[in-house]
Amino acid sequence: MARQRIPAVFVRGGSSKGVVFHARHLPHEASDRDRILLAVLGSPDPFGRQLNGMGGGISSLSKAAIVSPSSRDDADVDYTFAQVAVDRPVVDYGSNCGNLASAIGPFAIDEGLVSVQGPEAVVRIFNTNTSKIIHARFDVKDGQAVETGEFVIPGVAGGGARIRLDFLNPGGAATKAFLPSGLVMDQLEIPGVGRLHVTLADATNPVVFVDARVLGLTLVESPEQIDANEGLMRTLDAIRRAGGVKMGLGATSESVSLANPKVALVAPATDFRAIDGSTVAAAEYDVAIRIVSMEKTHKAVTLTGAMCLAAACKVTGSIPHSLARPSTDVRIGNPSGVLPVGAVVEQTASGWEARHATVYRTARRLMEGFVVLP
Repeated sequence: MARQRIPAVFVRGGSSKGVVFHARHLPHEASDRDRILLAVLGSPDPFGRQLNGMGGGISSLSKAAIVSPSSRDDADVDYTFAQVAVDRPVVDYGSNCGNLASAIGPFAIDEGLVSVQGPEAVVRIFNTNTSKIIHARFDVKDGQAVETGEFVIPGVAGGGARIRLDFLNPGGAATKAFLPSGLVMDQLEIPGVGRLHVTLADATNPVVFVDARVLGLTLVESPEQIDANEGLMRTLDAIRRAGGVKMGLGATSESVSLANPKVALVAPATDFRAIDGSTVAAAEYDVAIRIVSMEKTHKAVTLTGAMCLAAACKVTGSIPHSLARPSTDVRIGNPSGVLPVGAVVEQTASGWEARHATVYRTARRLMEGFVVLP
């Protein structure tokens, strides 16, 4: 039987990598498309390495995106994010990836889906996972996205050209509201822990925020140290699933999806050692986070999780607000360094509303051509 060749582009977007496809090159039937994505990334892999595919063995390196021209008046392209599980045959569409989203605007320009006049592109992206609009702004030259530059982001070696991402009205991306329960603080009953206070927020993606100190952590701990604590990881998953039920993301804890919500440990700023060995002083950032994605502690922070945290920090009485140093742009300490995030949140007659969130990323096209399937 002849090999199947599908046009694709392999990209780095922010601190993630993934395979990007034109929608026209993939089957319309979801099950057929998912089989292709699993094969391309190399899942499921019981060894956790995805050696038989293009994945990298962790959630931030096991991703795909599907892009097409948009029929919407307020968007230029539609973007669907696919999170491919490493060790099981699961393709999850329940969330957006902010990091990979940073590569979608340049992809649209380079592939001729959007034309641009002048030195700056503004690509309006409709994320189908969350039904939200993202504006990507970046430099172009000779009709192609500029990739080289001096802008550095945590977790990525070397600099690149800065990409500004504006997430418009990010509240209620996967649930009914920015604060899905309507409360600034919720209580969950967790086996082995008891009654636990959390903040449930949904801005670009839903997150359950927990005060790390309640679980005996200060967040000087590395992702590997957190992952190695099997009891803690079970507790965090129980918190995540209980929070998902309160957010309306599942009728039971068992029915809550693998990708959403995320669970995040949050703590006041304190000196810690980043993954690259450098010391990050408490004065350099406003709040610390360690976020779990697809059952592993992220080696940086999911971009959507960072934006959700920045928005939650603006809500008086929330756990993030109580732990963060007041600031306009929230500087988030994560295992790879410090990530600044802008967020505008307002308290209205109907409750707290997230108006927009802004982050800066870089992206690079790593390979183009075809993925090859048996």
